[in-house]
Amino acid sequence: MHELSVCQSLIAQVEAVALQHRARAVRSIRVSVGPLSGVDPDLLRRAYLLARAGTVAGSALLLIDRPPVRVRCQSCGCESEADVNHLVCARCGDWHTRLVSGDEMLLASVELDADDPPSASLKQAATP
Repeated sequence: MHELSVCQSLIAQVEAVALQHRARAVRSIRVSVGPLSGVDPDLLRRAYLLARAGTVAGSALLLIDRPPVRVRCQSCGCESEADVNHLVCARCGDWHTRLVSGDEMLLASVELDADDPPSASLKQAATP
């Protein structure tokens, strides 16, 4: 199951983001997993539970978006959705198409719990 190694890499990216923003925890992680990415969203969700253990994302929710497959026709220029096993133009039916999306696995967003803001007394002391 390569989804576990995918999740481990995902957690490493998320930990770097959390460190950069001095977050104490991660609330949620949103990823985009296209149907042609080679990643099974259900297996990814299961592997995520293992990969997040003991990390800053230990209780973070994993949100998975599933974008459609999109192609651009080389004959008529139309960009349209296509079936996974039928990458033809929706307008003219030509099979000379280029994949626009649907093969990606992207980290879309990370919701963080940041450290508490400075106390009110520190703010007031800095204000003239």
